Amino acid sequence: MMGMGSAMPARASERQAVRIDNPSLREIARRRIHHGSGRFNNPFTRTSQGNPWSLIKWKLFSVNSFKSRYVSERVSPVCPDWKAIESSALSVTFLKHSCVLIKDLNDYILIDPIFWSVSRFIKDFTPLAFDLGDMPAPRQVLVTHGHYDHLDVPTLSSLAKETHLITPLGYDNIFDGLHMTKRTPLDWFGSFRKDGREITLLPCNHWTMRSPIEGPNRSLWGSYLIKTAAGPTIYVSGDTAYFSGFREIGEEFDIDLAIISLGAYEPRWMMAAHHLNPAETVRAFKELGARKLLVVHWGTFRLGDEPVYLPPIELQRELEKEHLSSSFVSLDHGKTLFMT
Repeated sequence: MMGMGSAMPARASERQAVRIDNPSLREIARRRIHHGSGRFNNPFTRTSQGNPWSLIKWKLFSVNSFKSRYVSERVSPVCPDWKAIESSALSVTFLKHSCVLIKDLNDYILIDPIFWSVSRFIKDFTPLAFDLGDMPAPRQVLVTHGHYDHLDVPTLSSLAKETHLITPLGYDNIFDGLHMTKRTPLDWFGSFRKDGREITLLPCNHWTMRSPIEGPNRSLWGSYLIKTAAGPTIYVSGDTAYFSGFREIGEEFDIDLAIISLGAYEPRWMMAAHHLNPAETVRAFKELGARKLLVVHWGTFRLGDEPVYLPPIELQRELEKEHLSSSFVSLDHGKTLFMT
């Protein structure tokens, strides 16, 4: 969601320096090119971030060619098979929006948790149809960035205070207010290792904001690479526009499953700088060199012009063009991919 997380777009001189040097992702991290003065910089774009006029133009003056298709949207309650999940060694359950639960041996990892609607003005098409007490308690929660559909305070408040939070830099003020003190803030390429598992924060082409008064990028954003204790490696893109970093990540890491955010991508004049569309998702998947593809960020909230059900349909068409249909894991909300 292009919502409201915490460093202003890079100054012109900084952006130009990035383009001249053409540094690798690791070089960007080493030189802290993404660090600004009181804000973080997105070194992968010239597009301004958090511009309210673009939002106003989109909502009030842009023609939505998808409206006639909204009649086909359906509410799909979410009810996972907890017994099957608990008996697995490694599994990935798509709960709702970008919220994914990973079972890795005896631990559970919850990513971008959101259990309810982000706003009373935004319809929730995938309401939870189970008691939260039935869900295995996550040992760790990973947050990709601070937009409200990814860092949801009511959801975090429902979790145990001792839950371990792994996040990008800059969210201490939120977690202090929740009295969640067990946390590991990471910069790009920073890692947390324990019990045979390694979780690394990687760059992505996005931004964050929680208050239009404070402005964008007071906090960092990112994607994750999870080397599971069970063996396979899982990449979680977080929200991102297309960037050449996918190829670099694919060249450095051996990825078994890529979980890519696909949703809120129309209209392209507005969303191309923030989110992948289906064709770009296929391109990113190919450059990552991952064996399997799962997409999230669709089906729960209509945050772009396209109807909530459309992203995986359009994605399958793009995959067919590239003869990659067999790589796609078609997973509805509440369903589970058993990896081992």
